[in-house]
Amino acid sequence: MKTIKLNIKILFLSSVLVVSTLTSCSEDFIDLLPPSSVTVDLLYQTEADFQQALVGVYTGLRGQYTGFWEIGDLRADDVWQEATNQTGRVLTDNFQGHNAANGLWSNGYIMINRANLLLEKIEGVDIPNKAEYIAETKFIRALGYFNLVRVFGAVPFISASLAPEDAYNTGRTEVDRIYNEMIIPDLIEGANALPVQYSGQNVGRATRGAAKALLGKVYLTRKNYPAAEIILKEVTSMGYNLLNNFNDVFDHNNKHHQEYIFDIEYTSAPNAAGNNMTSICSANWPVVRALYGMVGTLHDSCTPRISFRNLFEVGDSRRDISAALGVTTGDGVFNPLPARWSAITGKYLSEVPSGDNGNANFPVIRYADVLLMLAEALNENNKTGEALNYLNLVRARAGVSTYSGISQAETRDLIELERRLELNMEGHRWFDLIRWGKALQVLTPFGMEPHMILWPLPENEVLLINDPSILPQNPGYD
Repeated sequence: MKTIKLNIKILFLSSVLVVSTLTSCSEDFIDLLPPSSVTVDLLYQTEADFQQALVGVYTGLRGQYTGFWEIGDLRADDVWQEATNQTGRVLTDNFQGHNAANGLWSNGYIMINRANLLLEKIEGVDIPNKAEYIAETKFIRALGYFNLVRVFGAVPFISASLAPEDAYNTGRTEVDRIYNEMIIPDLIEGANALPVQYSGQNVGRATRGAAKALLGKVYLTRKNYPAAEIILKEVTSMGYNLLNNFNDVFDHNNKHHQEYIFDIEYTSAPNAAGNNMTSICSANWPVVRALYGMVGTLHDSCTPRISFRNLFEVGDSRRDISAALGVTTGDGVFNPLPARWSAITGKYLSEVPSGDNGNANFPVIRYADVLLMLAEALNENNKTGEALNYLNLVRARAGVSTYSGISQAETRDLIELERRLELNMEGHRWFDLIRWGKALQVLTPFGMEPHMILWPLPENEVLLINDPSILPQNPGYD
């Protein structure tokens, strides 16, 4: 994402209503009386204005992914909160606390309303690259809504900016309508109108491949396997490839490589917005601090389970970055973790020059994910032999044996396992279990109850509307 100073302030009534006014690109939002529409319109005239506004939309998306791992990984079975000093995460891990998704809701609607405002204002102007700005904004909005419906189910469906009185009367909309009227059409537009690639400072913005890959994930989630197969096959002919070395995928000094499709962008440059994932997932251990030059508080969180590490075959190159038992320093000496930690993930280890200001991106979709999604779609379309070809590409890169001559049911199980091994700590496991209908089967021993397939709406939202006929809480959380 190109770094541009943004001069837009967002006013929101709770997190459902957003009205635009003036501020900086920070995430410090305060309530102000809305300015006149003339003041707002002055911000949306030139291409540079819309560039700045688009950065604001991306910033909201970045906020939605802050803490995304707690939903996608900590709530599932391969990662746990081993250190008991992180009380909120312990409760999330044990299905006793349900607040981890609140930020996804609030930041999601901040971003969606910024996107809606940009789309409204761009209709009345004539600027270069107008179709691309529209498609890019719709891609981000679609991703934001995709996350919301997967986590909360039916949510308020907002396709235009709202007046304050309308926000109080905006209820929940069925999931099918949101998919059919916004998520899928927005992504189809992105798949047709976005550039194939960017260069220079623009690298990191959403591309045609990102839209197609996300559309494939949406179709897979909707169990539309024929459509998923078609669109994901298109992605395989767009120049993406697996890196030869799995560890290189997580070299955060070389983020935009052949396997990259779409990440949440971060940088540890001074005065920039870094990623706190490195600090969260790093053992508070002098060896790690010295090796990566980390400062600030390290949180001792997101510990891979030893039972998960044991799923890897001997020789699997992914094991010792996915569930490491220690780190190797520059002199080639392996330092085992002290006894208080069972394992750490190495996927987000990078320099942290100031508190929580890590350089690691958060991957939304990378090419290995596309290959495994395509294998799943093909297998469900009764093309098991072809599905194995794509599954085997991922396994061969990991340095483990490939498969042949196995049944559709066996292949289904192996694809599910491979997604665990390949994509752990990238925010996928919870959503995969829900999509496969296996969440309760797998997670009941950890404390999950049937109603917990959906997360509760943030309580402050429900109390603010204070009308169950408009914004009812999800069942089981009343």
